[in-house]
Amino acid sequence: MTIKDIQILAEEHGLLLTDEMSFNEMGIDFKVGFAKDHDGQQWLLRIPRRNDLGDQIEKEKRILSLVKRHLSVQVPDWKIATSKLVAYPLLKDKPALSFHEKTYEVTWNMDEHSPNYAPSLAKALVELHGIPEDDVLEKELKIMKPADLRPEIAKRLQLVKSELGISEELENRYQKWLDNDVLWPDFTVFIHGDLYAGHVMANPEGVVSGIIDWSTGHVSDLSQDFSGHMTVFGEKGLKELISEYEKQGGRVWNRLYEQAVERAAAAPLAYGFFAVETQDENHITAAKTQLGVG
Repeated sequence: MTIKDIQILAEEHGLLLTDEMSFNEMGIDFKVGFAKDHDGQQWLLRIPRRNDLGDQIEKEKRILSLVKRHLSVQVPDWKIATSKLVAYPLLKDKPALSFHEKTYEVTWNMDEHSPNYAPSLAKALVELHGIPEDDVLEKELKIMKPADLRPEIAKRLQLVKSELGISEELENRYQKWLDNDVLWPDFTVFIHGDLYAGHVMANPEGVVSGIIDWSTGHVSDLSQDFSGHMTVFGEKGLKELISEYEKQGGRVWNRLYEQAVERAAAAPLAYGFFAVETQDENHITAAKTQLGVG
């Protein structure tokens, strides 16, 4: 799709763009573009790569309408949301970190050692996890109860094992995790579901100002919103975030830290499930490598 094609597509939706555009091709579902309109406003464009993403777009639209009522940080304000184009004004800050789409080299857009990041992220998480379940029901979004959590992982483990394979070491770890009763929470909350520094917007001083990419928002195990933090900031960073979260009124249990560590270790399983769902050969190959069978 050329810049001219995108300008025509945007104009069909009432958005007049200049030819000043750049792109990020990393997403499997959407081509992401950064563009400027004739008034100088910067826009983020998401152009579906397939024709079957209408339901997914509609669901994320409902998630956004829910979370923007409850969060004090910015979330995308979708001005255009159709099966052909999603567009919203660019949020005021950049992601805390970003990846080069080919080399995957990390660029920090903030001070990675900032003392502001964990407390401000914890505040946003307390707000997010405090969203009432009745509000989630009203938006017809997925709600998982504590009894649903382990069966979902067990089902994914069997599916990934049969479709892609999994190393004995990883399978044993995941099975041990599933069997460890004390790690699993006896409550669930509304979560982002794919939260890490690349989806968190922050100013150069590390103050969190926004959260993006909400397609996986649902009620589930809140450790999922901590595991991505550990992947980037390590075990010390994870402990700091949990401490700040609890200090600001977040509900925890005494094994949240261990559960978040196991959730992070289960990233290859989550990626394997994603690869099986999408049937994309590049993702299948990469997932097999992570699963120890590539």
